[in-house]
Amino acid sequence: MQPNVAAARDALKHLEIDENPVSVKAKSRDFFWYSPVLKARLDHLVADFVVAPKSEAEVIEVLRVCHAHDVPVTVRGAGTGNYGQAMPLSGGCILHLKNLYRVKAVHPGRVICEPGVLLKDLDAACNETGQEIRMYSSTWATATIGGFIAGGSGGIGSVRWGSLRDLGNIIRLRVVTMEEEPRVLEFRGEELARVSHAYGTNGIITELEMPLAPAYDWVGIFVAMKDFDAAARYAFDLANEDGILVKLVSVFEAPTAQAYFQRVKPHVEDGEHLIGLMVAPHAMDAFEVFTARREGARMIYRSDAHDWPRDPGPVFEYGWNHTTLRALKVDPAITYLQVLYTGDIFGKIARMRALFGEEVLQHLEAIRDHGQTVFASLSLVKFTTEERLEEIVRLHEDHDCFVFNPHRYTLEEGGRQHRDEVQLAFKREADPKGLLNPGKMISWDDPGFDYAEIYRYPKMKAAE
Repeated sequence: MQPNVAAARDALKHLEIDENPVSVKAKSRDFFWYSPVLKARLDHLVADFVVAPKSEAEVIEVLRVCHAHDVPVTVRGAGTGNYGQAMPLSGGCILHLKNLYRVKAVHPGRVICEPGVLLKDLDAACNETGQEIRMYSSTWATATIGGFIAGGSGGIGSVRWGSLRDLGNIIRLRVVTMEEEPRVLEFRGEELARVSHAYGTNGIITELEMPLAPAYDWVGIFVAMKDFDAAARYAFDLANEDGILVKLVSVFEAPTAQAYFQRVKPHVEDGEHLIGLMVAPHAMDAFEVFTARREGARMIYRSDAHDWPRDPGPVFEYGWNHTTLRALKVDPAITYLQVLYTGDIFGKIARMRALFGEEVLQHLEAIRDHGQTVFASLSLVKFTTEERLEEIVRLHEDHDCFVFNPHRYTLEEGGRQHRDEVQLAFKREADPKGLLNPGKMISWDDPGFDYAEIYRYPKMKAAE
């Protein structure tokens, strides 16, 4: 196939289209630069043009035209993803969903919306009915719900609700295919796995139906502790305390708070580890009892009653990948890993701390995994070389610590390093030319890939 970019662009001129080289480059980027590995490989990439449809009908038109002219299409929301999900590896068209931002209906227990609505705006619309979205990313203020579903895995709320792909955390997705004549399909139940967390490689989400929970004016809390093991167990036990409703339980190994949390630093003593929490107001009495029973636990901040001269802002904006962002602002040599600690959780954490010291600082997030509390760690890594980073990943895996590698831009490499037969089968059906976000699904391009080294998409290029 030889893409005819000019013909596709001309056929879409009547839509909201952007050809300005400066803004097209900006809209061709996500937060891939969190990873020095991805920055070295993706920094030059740019689309040929950007189109921002205002309706599902316009989405269909864009896909029909680009299919006819063999032009690759990479869908994006706000571009807050960290793995190059929204980077146009083959140039072509960026399908920007910023104009599909409507909240269509809020019902008891569920909301129907378009993919381009910001998480904060979706939450606000639900709050008007006394409800809230179950989980969101730390980029709540700038990220879209569509991007969260297509590229995320969990976040604030996962301590209660688990991961996005767990049963019940998505109700329905409406998806447009990229065929000669695009179809509109609706998925529920088992079928949701076809397109959730698929980076837009096999369909474009145009409508979502998501479950809701009762809304609370969550109390943001920081607790400091001198002993890391005690801090981790405090967090784990709190997440398991059934009667205390929490939405966030984060643990930051020292000197993370002292080095990277500028507004928290004055209130943390040298060597203290920090715990960030969101607790429901009605659970505060029980939470205070729980904390008082823990030797060495010192509550230094609560958002509903504090005397700090500088408000630190939402506690959740210190957790998940905002931790990495805050560290990067201070030290550009910082990057991160995503590690899942299950089984011998505390033994594995202790071994990683002993093995790496301050080269890899623990940042734990309590999450629910099939009814059990486990820790995901978005560990802060002091980057030196790619070779050392690969060695750190391997050493984690050698100790049975599973790594979701954030230094890879493909679906398979960032997860369990095997193809997803369900998503691949649907791509064959819904995108027969392979034009949707090409290069992100290895099993489409190279079914025999052995994952011995980072996948190098052969058609990766900048726009001409």
